[in-house]
Amino acid sequence: MDTEPAFFETNPKAGSVGQPLDRVDGRAKVTGQARYSAEFNSLPGLVHAVLKTSEVAKGRIQSIDTSLALKEPGVVAILTHQNLPQLAKTPNSPEGKKAIGAPMGFLPLTTDQVHYAGQPVAIVLANTLERAQHAAALVRVNIAAEKPLASYADPRAELFDPQKVQDGKTQGHTVRGNPKAAFAAAPVQLTHTYEHAINHHNPMEPGSTTAHWEAPDRVTVYESTQGVTRTQKALSAMLGLPTEQVRVVTKYLGGGFGCKGSTWPHTVLTVQAAKAVGRPVKLALTRPQMFTSMGHREDQTQTLKVGATKEGKLLALIHEKTSTTSPWDNYAEPNSRIINLLYNCPTFESTYQLARADVMTSTFMRAPGEAPGSFAIECSLDDLAYQLGIDPLEIRLRNYAEKDPSNGKPWSSKSLKQCYARGAELFGWSKRNPQAGATRDGRLLVGWGMATASYPVHNNQGTARVRLYADGHAVVQTGATDLGTGTYTVMTQVAADALWLTPDKIRFELGDTRLPTAPNSGGSVAAGTVSSSIYMAAQDVWQKLIKLATQDKKSPLYRAKAADVVVENGRMVLKANKAKGEDFATLMKRNETTDIEGTGNGKYGAGYESGLAAGPADSGHQDDMAGHSMHSFGVHFCEVKVDPDLGTVRVSRWVSVHAAGRILNAKTARSQIIGGSIFGIGNALMEGTFRDPNFARYTNSNLADYHVPVCADIPDMTVEFIEEHDPYINAMGVKGIGEISMVGVSAAVANAVFHATGKRIRSLPITPDKVLETKKVQA
Repeated sequence: MDTEPAFFETNPKAGSVGQPLDRVDGRAKVTGQARYSAEFNSLPGLVHAVLKTSEVAKGRIQSIDTSLALKEPGVVAILTHQNLPQLAKTPNSPEGKKAIGAPMGFLPLTTDQVHYAGQPVAIVLANTLERAQHAAALVRVNIAAEKPLASYADPRAELFDPQKVQDGKTQGHTVRGNPKAAFAAAPVQLTHTYEHAINHHNPMEPGSTTAHWEAPDRVTVYESTQGVTRTQKALSAMLGLPTEQVRVVTKYLGGGFGCKGSTWPHTVLTVQAAKAVGRPVKLALTRPQMFTSMGHREDQTQTLKVGATKEGKLLALIHEKTSTTSPWDNYAEPNSRIINLLYNCPTFESTYQLARADVMTSTFMRAPGEAPGSFAIECSLDDLAYQLGIDPLEIRLRNYAEKDPSNGKPWSSKSLKQCYARGAELFGWSKRNPQAGATRDGRLLVGWGMATASYPVHNNQGTARVRLYADGHAVVQTGATDLGTGTYTVMTQVAADALWLTPDKIRFELGDTRLPTAPNSGGSVAAGTVSSSIYMAAQDVWQKLIKLATQDKKSPLYRAKAADVVVENGRMVLKANKAKGEDFATLMKRNETTDIEGTGNGKYGAGYESGLAAGPADSGHQDDMAGHSMHSFGVHFCEVKVDPDLGTVRVSRWVSVHAAGRILNAKTARSQIIGGSIFGIGNALMEGTFRDPNFARYTNSNLADYHVPVCADIPDMTVEFIEEHDPYINAMGVKGIGEISMVGVSAAVANAVFHATGKRIRSLPITPDKVLETKKVQA
């Protein structure tokens, strides 16, 4: 049951998979040949769109004066709720939102109501961007403003349990055992509250759409999206067109982190504008508009009660979360999920509360739920360790979960202990001074912290098409998206090994709804699903070649049973006599076959054995796969240096070790972990969007005031992976690493700050004022 796919088992050179292959799309990017969604400028008659947005967070439009703007040269049209073409469906009703799969239950420019600051109230179209921007500044919008509600912290906010409003599985009330009684009886009890600022994704490429109606009932949309298929379905529903008449293309993406995982209002408004003027329309959000157009990580507070024995064994975990949502939606990050499964604890309870405010809907942001949830549980475990005089690493080992506590299922694979051991060795954890606030480097306080990382393997599936040519090259296609993380490269490697070719003989195509469907690039699903799809499609090609060979009288394999034929070094040979066989090129040329096409479906929960060329998957084993809990695991070790007078915190050393199944490319995988760790360090020390409590407007909606890490903030990072074989996960044994890379990062930093200062800060980001304030309060 532990056998690997045949081409890995028999390839003496270990193939391309796992090697640090340079990015195959690198040259196109550095030379400017790669075209992003806002760079299709050669479309005939292209006009530029600029959004006019509301500075008011709540109110009703009384009038819109476009007279001055329309007189400006080059202005093509100004569209408002009064003249924008109507849609077949909008997300403004529960039925419409469900049919569309929209992230937000309100579409601007459908009514005269204003529900949040930055809401689009008009679209200005002109023949140049500068003219559109100038005309937009001349549009006068008169809004009867009302006093907005900015967050759950407002005294007027009414908290509600989303479980009572909708049947959501990620919100509401979860109980395992009798946690209240276990907590009350626990010899050691901790209760702490953790606060999180609003975070915005801020990818390098802003949200961008170029829409081109090629016929009255057929549109092509070049869109900065993490999933062309999901965007196609959303636009199809809103426009009332069959999906085959809506084409979505995303060949390159300049980052997303979750904000490009859904179809936001600016996309459909651009498509509507193109329809209205009968010309292609391009719209790129400004940096301030990125703060009010594509969601955010919500402002939230979580309280965690921890009951334990004096030996540090957990007895009870009780988690409560409160966050802000929009007037229409009930989205909340599922923070409790990681708290429920990370450590062995006999009882658990979680509750969620939401408050409606005059803000746009929040959305998933890198490691949604797991990132903030890990901050609470990992800081609480650290507190427990210090209170009991136990090493923080040791207390995690004492509560190590040998199976998933949330459901009792065994792990499909778990190498967390190996991660702990290797990370501690690389970091030198054994040399740690157990006393907080006792280590200095000159006048600077030095602290060490660590935290566990985990992320689930989400069930998803997709398809791929492989066409192998007799001249020895192949074209591989799937409608996946490359977020910029290396999908082009790693899928080229997978295809090369599956077909026994070198990577330079593979042309990999993605990012188009005309290609086989693939899942969104998000939730760490793409790598495993798409690679498995490609592998399965390659196996389909080999099965067709074997069938051709066994029916060809001139083939050495004539009349052999397909089950008796295996593939080695690009040759089909008999298992019993591997000298007897032939290569695919010879077979295809003899049969005057220029190419052979195969298709494959890859999904999580379909393990290695289901991908073998020898025959169909064992149905009993497939049932067994459903009985496993599938997660990636890892650990972060952090060193910080804190200036006791200025309150500044700098990360001076970093070690991350992860176990995430098969690693497809050593170089891109390391980059993923580094990027996610930097993302988490930003979350821990500097990132926060501030919403004015009186006007519900963001006060730092730019990259000058919304601080993100730069090179000077980050040390050289040590990243390693534990080799992990998972026979249950999918045909390639790949779990994905995009999300887990930032889970636990903010906790590792916060734990290091505590070790440096002896003061616990539970409010993110940990800015100098909080360090100094904590010092003052506890002095």
